[in-house]
Amino acid sequence: MSTAHLLKESYDVTVFEKENTPGGLIRCRRMKEGLFHICGGHVFNSKRQDVLDWFWSMFDQGAEFVKADRNAAVSFSDDMFIPYPVENHVYLFGEKVQKSVIADLLQISKEEGRDVRNFEEFLVKRFGPTLYKLYFQPYNEKVWRRDLGKVSLSWLEGKLPMPTVNEILYNNFNHIEEKAFVHSSFWYERSNGSQFLADRLARGIKIEYDNNVEIIEREEGVWNVNGKIFDRVVFCGNIKDLPLILKNIDMSGYVSAIENLEYHGTTSVFCEIDRNPYSWVYQPSRLHSSHRIICTGNFSPTNNAEGLMTGTVEFTDYISKEEVMQNLELIPFHPKYIAHHYNKYTYPIQDKDTRQMITSLKKVLTPNSFFMVGRFADWEYYNMDVAMGAAIDLCNEIKKS
Repeated sequence: MSTAHLLKESYDVTVFEKENTPGGLIRCRRMKEGLFHICGGHVFNSKRQDVLDWFWSMFDQGAEFVKADRNAAVSFSDDMFIPYPVENHVYLFGEKVQKSVIADLLQISKEEGRDVRNFEEFLVKRFGPTLYKLYFQPYNEKVWRRDLGKVSLSWLEGKLPMPTVNEILYNNFNHIEEKAFVHSSFWYERSNGSQFLADRLARGIKIEYDNNVEIIEREEGVWNVNGKIFDRVVFCGNIKDLPLILKNIDMSGYVSAIENLEYHGTTSVFCEIDRNPYSWVYQPSRLHSSHRIICTGNFSPTNNAEGLMTGTVEFTDYISKEEVMQNLELIPFHPKYIAHHYNKYTYPIQDKDTRQMITSLKKVLTPNSFFMVGRFADWEYYNMDVAMGAAIDLCNEIKKS
């Protein structure tokens, strides 16, 4: 939808949407208990000024959004919540953990600047073995469900904390809270959450709903998309679909690599939960499978029915309702099940060759006026604002061509 808005002044643009509502992963469902974010709890902020400028040209910031400070925590038990990021709050742990972390940091200070080969090495050499075993390892293994030593660093670029030993020590000495950092505050819709955002972006563009793209065929210099002719195509769907639907373009050298791309899904469970002050609660506990609670009921008063507090409990990949109910008994804030939703594709996973492969494929497709952008088109771990930035960059290139 961002791409369509950015191009509609220069081109006649049609969006093909396979669902009957806009939004994809940012869709929400209004229920009698409150607002259910079917995947994640999408909020807005950006480090890019052009993204901020474009976004606020579409919305009334003061009337339609509220601004909130991010208040995240890590749950180590029902009554032990350490503010996020954990490394800045070592002083809240017991004496044994504090001394062990200090010893780790002193050792790290002697080795800072050395290259690391994978995600596990990064975490151990950045935060030390104590915090790794206590938090970083169990939490990330629940999220990614794999040996962290086999996770490439490249695809997490820009999403990893990068504090130095000096910064960790300074932040602990001075009790520096999360609100002092970039992205420590965010904007959130006053009503209907990110569905409000999707509905607004759907205005003013031509969208064909319930229209799943089954064929994109190159014919005599133009594109046939589900029987309609276009000069150019911007593919924002899942790259895994391309070998099946893209016709008259030789992709034979890429089919195997595309088939082998890995990913995770998410089971999101909408619950009534105890009142709490948090926005996100990360859960490294090995006693249950959930990796975080998104306290969406705290984002806007309109997200809850009167007298209730709601949130979303997240699990990586598919989990049955029976397993959901068993897990909820072990999770903080006494979550009571309301509904759940499974998304097969939520997190793309890259290896060391993924970006090179997709860049190479784009070089084949772009001369044919076929472009790709989006979380699963680019196979990049985009947040909403980063996806908008990718759309801006692509549309600038298209307008120049």
